[in-house]
Amino acid sequence: MSGGAGSSAYNKFAWFYDKLQSEVDYDGICSLIDGFIKKYSAENEVIVDLACGTGNLSERFYKLGYDVIGVDLSQDMLEEALEKKYDRELDVSYLCQDMRELDLMGAADVIVCVLDSLNHLGSFEDLCRTFERVSMFTCDGGLFIFDMNTPYKHREVLGNNSFCYDMEGLFCAWQNELSEDGSVQITLDFFEEKENGSYERFTESFREIVFDSEQVDEELKKNDFEIIGKYDDFSENPVNDNSQRVLYVCRRSAR
Repeated sequence: MSGGAGSSAYNKFAWFYDKLQSEVDYDGICSLIDGFIKKYSAENEVIVDLACGTGNLSERFYKLGYDVIGVDLSQDMLEEALEKKYDRELDVSYLCQDMRELDLMGAADVIVCVLDSLNHLGSFEDLCRTFERVSMFTCDGGLFIFDMNTPYKHREVLGNNSFCYDMEGLFCAWQNELSEDGSVQITLDFFEEKENGSYERFTESFREIVFDSEQVDEELKKNDFEIIGKYDDFSENPVNDNSQRVLYVCRRSAR
């Protein structure tokens, strides 16, 4: 999960985000995307990390030599990203914007949006608006690489399940509620240990929705994107019935 959709969540959550995402293989994701870029894009200088969260992927793309623009709706997430930027002397630009209203100074060679960020949008209409803005700011022949959680993941993995995370100084209780339309309401209760040994509780709640793959494909085509491939999670394997995440690699046709 990442920030950048139309949600007011991610305030105190921004402080805990990196701990919750500690098992995410950011290096592997970045390497895979870099391989797709080198394989399918003639130009690969400017990359936009849409819904960049606290900048974990943005930082890695920068270290690979890209000019990076990180975009997120959450100011709190971006404050964390900026702190890393200055501490580590990273020349990454960050913009606080809603992905549905993306507005860049020029077209990018590659726009990336991963870690189920698009599933955090409120509706299919929001997804259509996002695709329109992404298309507007992707150069001819440029790439749009994104992922989406599948109905299988929402039904069989997230479902009405609960998860617990016990980390140093932080405990998180994760509870899901599956709706008939396949969306999942996620509630996170954080218990942060204070210096005196007591715990302070914070709660965040947000919804993830699923999209019909045929509608997604059609909307991409409407916005001049050719689907180069759809892959199982962060791999180059084909999508299967048990895929939890689909990774799309798309190329913008000439205007």
